[in-house]
Amino acid sequence: MNQSTADVVITGAGIIGASIAWRLAQQRLGVTLLDAGQAGTEASWASAGMLAPGGEVARRSTWSDLAVEASRRYPAFLAELGSEAGIPLLYHGCGAVEIALTEDECQAMLERAAVQREMGIPVEAIGAQGLARLIPSAAQPVAGAWFYPGDAVIDPREVMRALEAACRERGVCLHEGSGVSRIDASRDGVTVTAGSRRIMARASVLAAGAWSSTIPCFREGEPCSLPQTYPVRGILLGYQMQPGSLGPVLRHHHTYMLQRPNGYTLAGTTVEQVGFNRRIDPEGIRDVAGRAAALWPPLAAAGEPEAWLGFRPGADAPVIQRLAESRLWLAYGHFRNGILLAPVTAARIAQEISAS
Repeated sequence: MNQSTADVVITGAGIIGASIAWRLAQQRLGVTLLDAGQAGTEASWASAGMLAPGGEVARRSTWSDLAVEASRRYPAFLAELGSEAGIPLLYHGCGAVEIALTEDECQAMLERAAVQREMGIPVEAIGAQGLARLIPSAAQPVAGAWFYPGDAVIDPREVMRALEAACRERGVCLHEGSGVSRIDASRDGVTVTAGSRRIMARASVLAAGAWSSTIPCFREGEPCSLPQTYPVRGILLGYQMQPGSLGPVLRHHHTYMLQRPNGYTLAGTTVEQVGFNRRIDPEGIRDVAGRAAALWPPLAAAGEPEAWLGFRPGADAPVIQRLAESRLWLAYGHFRNGILLAPVTAARIAQEISAS
């Protein structure tokens, strides 16, 4: 067995784990980052990159406050990360439009918008005329439309590339193809086993997304029950469109589309609990494409899209906590908001570990 030591060992090198590694390395801690595959190639790679508390928050909760805080922090997070990595990172503050197609949907949106304003999420009722002004090619008629000026878009693949670069510059030891088979936590430290590698550390973080609660974990030698997470599969489609042809993000329930500055347009999504099934069903592609084109008709003539899927880490709520009476921290279960919540999750976990 190959044995080594670290100040902190992190399981999972998606945007959550890599952000935590970067923040801890900034504090001059020796960090080892493990991933069963390649860094950032699961949910982080598959994500559309919406920073959209307006589209996710319907009522106040602990996690909704985190989402609002994360949205405000994101421009500074990207600026710092891009500067340190030497990779310019674009924060596309395009806003988002949410539409209602029926009077019942309209009433629900009115109630939701009132709650969101109380939480500090800016939202403006714009109606059909406002929709036509912001997105002239959007399908009409609609029962109502609301504009969220604070919603934004980033490219999570570029953010992951910057995180890897920043982690390397800070001396983080990244081991890809190192699936963790066991975590042994105690009051004094943690031992993480990955294949023939055993790493002993002062502290550890479990940030393996939808796989987190499947990893055997022991506390003081006894099996422990972790908060459960499970895979929620989502299919996304990509189209090459004319730059500037969409404008804001356009949303209706689980259907959305967004456009990067180069014209690449993403449409999604499905919400499927089918385990870790990686088969992309042609019917799923047709479903997403049909719903998206119904909202934004230019997609109907855009040709065959690129298709991919990801496994969101479902949970009752984001798990951002220390495992009681141990040196193991948990950072997973962010569902559709791992990209958005990465900065605040990393700041909280890194601060707790440094202070402990």
